Amino acid sequence: MSAAAAGGASSCIGAAAASSSSAGNSYVAAGGGVGIAGRLPSRVLEHVFSYLDLNDLMRCSLVCWHWNNCLADENSEVWRSLCARSLSEEALRSDILCNLPTYKGKLKSYQHALSSHDCSRNVYVKKNGFTLHRNPIAQSTDGARGKIGFSEGRHAWEIWWEGPLGTVAVIGIATKRAAMQCQGYVALLGSDDQSWGWNLVDNNLLHNGEVNGNFPQCNNAPKYQCNGVRPQIGERIRVILDMDDKTLAFERGFEFLGVAFRGLPKACLFPAVSAVYGNTEVTMVYLGKPLDG
Repeated sequence: MSAAAAGGASSCIGAAAASSSSAGNSYVAAGGGVGIAGRLPSRVLEHVFSYLDLNDLMRCSLVCWHWNNCLADENSEVWRSLCARSLSEEALRSDILCNLPTYKGKLKSYQHALSSHDCSRNVYVKKNGFTLHRNPIAQSTDGARGKIGFSEGRHAWEIWWEGPLGTVAVIGIATKRAAMQCQGYVALLGSDDQSWGWNLVDNNLLHNGEVNGNFPQCNNAPKYQCNGVRPQIGERIRVILDMDDKTLAFERGFEFLGVAFRGLPKACLFPAVSAVYGNTEVTMVYLGKPLDG
């Protein structure tokens, strides 16, 4: 199939997806199709789907059982092709996405990565699309939010520092109203009632400008900086947000460290980080729904 023909077919596919979306999920419920497009061979559909973006593919999966089945394999050529077009070669070749076994999972992680537009002016997201770099600006604390926030469901993501933490390094969540930059070296996340954070340097939980106790409450707390010892670089901390139970918890490796915050508000909450050390780098990888146990 030529590129022009594929483009025309993509338009027809998109129109069918839009029509199905506007009509609700009646086709899915009935197991029906959408005319000729619903009866196309799987190999033809997969070729046409390989020209669509993620949002279009998600709509297509709702059109009918046939289309849904064509997109069910998260490592198919459709998802591989979109991964190659959307993600940088650096991200695909490095170990950034090593905990995501499928191409569709890697794409969703990129869709949820730290935002290059919703952050302090003193930071930027590197070309790999996942790593935040803080410029060496004196007397400034700088943060960033994820591209997508959550108001329901359970979500997990990993955060790790690829450089020194400095005097303050905080990971957690924030609303859209929370500030992402301030003067001085402070714990920005948790400094107001719009954010909740865990300061990895002194293991304090922070919210509304107050310390809510030490974390985690265990003997092998992963202190990142103690008695002048440099922090461990590259260790991944898993953040677990449960908007159904309104809790925020953390894991290190395969060890559950406990629930850090309870009673979170009914609001859209975004993954967030804040840093003070010049040229330090922070990477965030969205994992999807957390595994129980």
